[in-house]
Amino acid sequence: MIFADTHTHLYLEEFDADRRLTVENALAAGVSKLMLPNIDSASVHPMLALCDEFPDNCFPMIGLHPTSVKENYMNELAATECWLLDRKFYGIGECGIDLYWDKTFAREQEFVFRHHIDLARAYNLPLIVHIRESFNEVIRILKDVNKSDLRGIFHCFSGSVEQAKQAIDFGFSLGLGGVVTFKNNKMQETLKHIDLKHLVLETDAPFLAPMPYRGKRNEPAYIPLIAQKIADIKEISLQEVSEATTANAIRMFGL
Repeated sequence: MIFADTHTHLYLEEFDADRRLTVENALAAGVSKLMLPNIDSASVHPMLALCDEFPDNCFPMIGLHPTSVKENYMNELAATECWLLDRKFYGIGECGIDLYWDKTFAREQEFVFRHHIDLARAYNLPLIVHIRESFNEVIRILKDVNKSDLRGIFHCFSGSVEQAKQAIDFGFSLGLGGVVTFKNNKMQETLKHIDLKHLVLETDAPFLAPMPYRGKRNEPAYIPLIAQKIADIKEISLQEVSEATTANAIRMFGL
């Protein structure tokens, strides 16, 4: 079986001691497509270095993470645009709104997110959307923009059936990670009502490791654990989950 991890930060320092081994472990587990969302200008070079080392497996995206939106956000946006002119990227992000950690730059986060939407449309790339404590704000912005040519992923989705359908109606897939394996997570009920064609798998490594590794460093090799949980919830085979979610990822990113 072949899997895709549509959201992994393997370039972060948590993997400095064993980054190559982590990629090799992922490949051994059947996770052959690793999508790397960017954080800010400081993370671009290490991300691209990893993609250059594993060009058949690691694919870069470019954007400004909402928690990195600070006083210098205009410089960061300019850097993002320069990178888009310089080489190929497979998505715009990680972007969006984060109202969990700090609301100081909430207004600037919205401006940056809208700019990323424009970039996604201009370059015909999927938008990788961060929605922590901000689902309603993101939906409001998408309604306001009202562009039917948008596509992308609601990263780390764990909402209700109604929220899932809202995201899907805007042309987005739902990114499912380790959280779905946590005991009594509400996404387990939501999943029963969502077709596989709207789902992609992700780890958000090194964060949010699935059971039984919760609390430890996450890595792409754990994607099959997430897939198996989805198979159990939907009462289908692991093979079905693998085939559908990988096909969805390949189509989404044009791999």
